[in-house]
Amino acid sequence: MRRLIILSLFLFFVLPICPAVAKEAHEEFSVPPPPFQEGMYPCSSCHASMEINRKKRELKDEHGQIKLHHAETMRWCLDCHETRNRDKLRLYNGELINFTESYRLCGECHGPQYRDWRAGIHGKRTGHFTGGKRTYLLCAHCHDPHEPKFKPIKPEPPPFSPAVKKHEK
Repeated sequence: MRRLIILSLFLFFVLPICPAVAKEAHEEFSVPPPPFQEGMYPCSSCHASMEINRKKRELKDEHGQIKLHHAETMRWCLDCHETRNRDKLRLYNGELINFTESYRLCGECHGPQYRDWRAGIHGKRTGHFTGGKRTYLLCAHCHDPHEPKFKPIKPEPPPFSPAVKKHEK
């Protein structure tokens, strides 16, 4: 019984976050284009002629507005963005993917959220539940990939209780 519990915990929590699992055959999801800032894509329009600089540094020119607050002590831009073809993202295993498949890249480190996103528990869907086309929003539609944690927001006041009329007898 104890082995069964340990195996269940492994399958539920550990397996989804293993990079090797991300190598699995993946389903295609209908997603809208990523929310790029105007003039920033395709990346190759600027990066094709630039020399590759792998040095971790503060970006000051074109990408000065990007502040990396996403495992910043362990990560750098070129951990996710492909070095030679900036119009692609790079998975842990070296596979290049389009930005429309960025959920696969996010899922390599965020396995439980990826599993929930695929199941429709995390994120937003539009369309039909049965028999029709569904559209999945990408992680980047709700989270800034460079600073994914939501900023604190002031909660709204609680709803008022409806007035209860007493019935006359």
